[in-house]
Amino acid sequence: METPRSGGRLILVCGLPGAGKTTYARQLQTRLLAIRFCPDEWMQTLSLDIWDAAMRERIENLQWQLAQDILVEGLTAVIEWGTWTRVGRDRLRLRARELGASVELHYLYAPVDLLFERLQRRAMERPPIRQEQLLQWAASFQAPTADEQALFDRSVELPAPSI
Repeated sequence: METPRSGGRLILVCGLPGAGKTTYARQLQTRLLAIRFCPDEWMQTLSLDIWDAAMRERIENLQWQLAQDILVEGLTAVIEWGTWTRVGRDRLRLRARELGASVELHYLYAPVDLLFERLQRRAMERPPIRQEQLLQWAASFQAPTADEQALFDRSVELPAPSI
């Protein structure tokens, strides 16, 4: 584990839908006086279809540009995109390090049946997430390994909080 840097602090909140990323990231935002980036919220505010992958990518790119400015200023940015792939997490970690920031990984997890139950209860997505979709996403999700976690200044694994 590397020594924390004097620059900003990037926290990646990683996990599948329903794991509690937004609730957790909001708590971090309040506790750390951080700037939080959630593409779903931006897309909903702009009346965009949250299923529009191209638009989501554009929003995340804009959020990442802003997060980098925040890190350069020595502040804390919380990214709650889910960051489902190691390659995506590596890209963010390495760039933040180039900017002199420390980087943390906070991984929220739960069994797929619990995630699906939570998604049904919150009933936020239109159209609703189907169980088959969630199973496909879970199969493609790359959970952080111990080797990957060791690359971060701090790594936390948390079971999805009960609601």
